[in-house]
Amino acid sequence: MSTRETAPRPLRKDAERNRRRVLEAAREVFAEHGLAASLDDIARHAGVGVGTVYRRFPDKEQLIDALFEERVGEMVELARASQAVEDPWAGLEQFLTAAQELQATDRGLKEVLLGDVHERARVTAARDRIAPLVQQLLDRAQEAGAVRRDVSFTDLPLSQFAIGGLADYTRDIAPDAWRRMLVLVLDGLRATGTDATPMPAAPVDQEDLERVMQAAGHADRRRRG
Repeated sequence: MSTRETAPRPLRKDAERNRRRVLEAAREVFAEHGLAASLDDIARHAGVGVGTVYRRFPDKEQLIDALFEERVGEMVELARASQAVEDPWAGLEQFLTAAQELQATDRGLKEVLLGDVHERARVTAARDRIAPLVQQLLDRAQEAGAVRRDVSFTDLPLSQFAIGGLADYTRDIAPDAWRRMLVLVLDGLRATGTDATPMPAAPVDQEDLERVMQAAGHADRRRRG
């Protein structure tokens, strides 16, 4: 069979326009309401019939995969840009602050980054690209003596869980409250000239972190029925 016969047929201009409209609407709806939003919600926001959404994306998981592969890719580029910062502490701080800002304004992105995405192959592959970059940021800051030696990589996503949850609950009451908590977390990561308070427990290992993410994903699915 020739390449011409097997190549996917390009979408008509109106079909491509509707696809982009659906993706933009999904980005806005998921950012506001999280992944609990339905395809009906997205169709209504896009101003198209729900059948149009289903023709482009037969189920919501495919829509999430298509949309958030790009969004998680933005996080990868953010981590790379932070690695280019000369000062190791400033690079880590830049990444953690910018990542938290993105998650505070986009509930869907937060759920994708910190939830169970094992059924979304493209998103999972994109997310797996972030971890080694962030580990390198942390290693560099610790080697420079800027971050406590007893801080583990898994402490970083767990702190994002905590701050992200606060951002969700205070969004309509005190939308910048999470920024105060982020400052406290960043100060807690810093190595100081005095003895730090010993950690009261061992760090969560990678396997347990995955279990936490799966539990968060299950909770999200129960919430959205």
